[in-house]
Amino acid sequence: MVCSQSIKRSPDVPGRIHDGTLLLARLLLAAALLPTGIARALNVAGFALTLAGTGLPSPNLVATFAVVVQVFGPLALIVGVLPRVTGGALAAFALAMAVLLHPFWLFSGPTAIAERTLLLADLGLAGGFLLYALTGPGAWSWQGWRMSRAIQAPSRPAPQKAAAPKAPARPKRPAGRSPARAAA
Repeated sequence: MVCSQSIKRSPDVPGRIHDGTLLLARLLLAAALLPTGIARALNVAGFALTLAGTGLPSPNLVATFAVVVQVFGPLALIVGVLPRVTGGALAAFALAMAVLLHPFWLFSGPTAIAERTLLLADLGLAGGFLLYALTGPGAWSWQGWRMSRAIQAPSRPAPQKAAAPKAPARPKRPAGRSPARAAA
C-alpha cells in the first residue's frame, strides 16, 4: 500500500523537484550504511568479535543478520521497494546498533564524547529512515513506477467472448419410444 503523503505534493514544490529531493535523500541515507555493510560483509567474523565484546549472545548470528540488513536494506532504499518495511527495519537496525555499539555512558573524557556523537548520529539516521517510511520513496522509484503504470492503464472491462451461433433446434421425438422402435 502507498502512504497518502507520498502521493500528495506541496503546492509550493513542483513535482520534479519533490521527486528529485526524495531520490537524493534516499541516496544519502543509503550512503550512510552501505559502505560499512559491504566492509562488514567482507569480514563477518571480525564484526562478530566486536559484537561478542559487548556481551551479546549469538554474535555470529547477529553479525550475519546485521550484514544482510546493512547491505540489502540500503539497496531496497535506493530502488524504493517496500518503503514502510524498509524504513522501519532500517530505523530499528540503526537504533539497535547505536545502543549496542556506542555505549557512551561506559566511558569518560574524549572517548565518551566521541561515542555519544556516534550514538546521536545513528539516532539521526533512525529518524531519517522513519521519515522515509512515512513519506514514501516518491515517483522516481520502483513503487512510483508501479503506481504510474497502474494510473496510466485504466481498468477496462474484460472483453466478452462472442457467443457461438446456436445450432438449429432438432425436432423432438415422441416420448417413450427409441428411434429404432419408432421406425419399425
